[in-house]
Amino acid sequence: MGSGEPPVERRPSGAEDEGDENRLAQFGYKQELRRDWGLAHNFGVSFSIISVITGITTLFSYGLNTGGPAVMSIGWIIVSFFTLLVAIAMAEIVSAIPTSGGPYFWAAMLAPPRWSPFAAWLTGWYNLLGQVAVTTGISFGLAGLIPTAIKVKNPSFEPTARVTVGIYAAVLASHALVNTLGVRALKYLNNASIVLHSAGITALCVAVLAKAPSHQPASFVFGRFHDGTAADESAQGWGVRASPVYVAVCGALLSQYTLTGFDASAHLSEETRKASWSAPIGVISSVGFSALFGFFVLMAFLFSIQDFDTVLDSRYGQPVLQIFVDVAGEDGALALFTLIMVCVWHCGLFSMTSNSRMMFAFARDGGIHPFFHKVDARFRSPTRAVWLAATLSFILALPSLGSDVAFSAATSIATIGLYISYGLPVLIGLVCHKSFTAMKGPFNLGALSKPIAAAACLWIGFITVVFCLPTANPVTSQTFNYTAVAVGIVGVFAVGLWVLWAHRWFTGPSAEVSEALRLGVDITEPGALEMRAKGDTSGSPS
Repeated sequence: MGSGEPPVERRPSGAEDEGDENRLAQFGYKQELRRDWGLAHNFGVSFSIISVITGITTLFSYGLNTGGPAVMSIGWIIVSFFTLLVAIAMAEIVSAIPTSGGPYFWAAMLAPPRWSPFAAWLTGWYNLLGQVAVTTGISFGLAGLIPTAIKVKNPSFEPTARVTVGIYAAVLASHALVNTLGVRALKYLNNASIVLHSAGITALCVAVLAKAPSHQPASFVFGRFHDGTAADESAQGWGVRASPVYVAVCGALLSQYTLTGFDASAHLSEETRKASWSAPIGVISSVGFSALFGFFVLMAFLFSIQDFDTVLDSRYGQPVLQIFVDVAGEDGALALFTLIMVCVWHCGLFSMTSNSRMMFAFARDGGIHPFFHKVDARFRSPTRAVWLAATLSFILALPSLGSDVAFSAATSIATIGLYISYGLPVLIGLVCHKSFTAMKGPFNLGALSKPIAAAACLWIGFITVVFCLPTANPVTSQTFNYTAVAVGIVGVFAVGLWVLWAHRWFTGPSAEVSEALRLGVDITEPGALEMRAKGDTSGSPS
């Protein structure tokens, strides 16, 4: 930490600071980023990125058409349960290995020495894809909400692709500038984001429920199934062509996409005090609170629907806005919708924060060009990684212009990319459990570790298949789900590049560090690793 910091930045004791930096040194790294975040800030970043109001608002139309209220409500409960299992399994790993690299670094540390570099390489690329796609989904979603809000008072306004791209570029630029120049301000924006996403959205939901002229019965919210997957009037929906179950599992995307991004607590661990405790608690609590809070938001919106067909075919093209207009009139709806857009902006901001930290760490270990492993001396921010994240997010959104199917595919890519990167280290830790046990941190699941990890891996495998399925019938070039293509391209690219070239030079995190962690040895202790390597187990350090 810099010597010019004000006293308020040095609240933790010297022993705590030294402990965090020593733990980082055991992974072979020095403290480069400013470490002044506490548990509340760490939780807040993941809570802001999960941002239930963002996922629910941007995919509400998808949810209504792919299963309707019944799938949205019951699906949320099921998805939340399994997502919490994934979060708990991840928390145990981040407690043992609290670094900015997150999943790719965990994979390297947990895998056998021979496969460690490849595990880090593959996990890193999927995490990078997921991170970029999440930032794209959030910020591009906001670029679509802004013209929708303008249309409320200007019915003749029709946003063109050029207007949407311009708004999207401005949103990304604002996020990149704050992440570049306002690193100190991120903490305070994080506090504001927590208030907006909790107290602000709670007030919004209470107002909607209180103002609604009438409320739907529970039989509607939990029992109304709607299959709107037919691409045109002459076609059948997937509920007829295949099965209502098919529609229901595809409809789970709304819940699963919303509950992503909680690896941010891991990516911010090098900036968090007492990271071995704060980061895992941040991961679990952000998912737990978001699951409960998201269910409340869903219930508020679904119970407040006045006319299902009107909301489904809203003249604004945005069912949540239609609910607000029906409940509070145009002026009131604009006020409520503006609060949501402010929350979405904060969500995108911290998504880019997490994204850039992952790229910074991946560049540090050679996964992408070392040019992006650069911390600005003045702002203590990975500036180049920030603007790389903004650029890649801009490019990824271009195919989504004017296509709802392409946008839902982008959200599927984000979901699958991230969850594959979450699942790979959990799977490796499950298979190589003995070596994982040697390096566990203070958050230890004990006997529950293996069954929770197994359940998490099975769930991730399930959603990886489901979210690649087509969601509109008939399947044409315009309705094809390109998720499988995008995820497959990244897989082929990563494996192909590894076989042809990267295996010659990419070693991932230090092999010496990996071996020390597997043996439970403190690498900063002179001679400790050598003693264990010689088989001196009787007097080996613990």
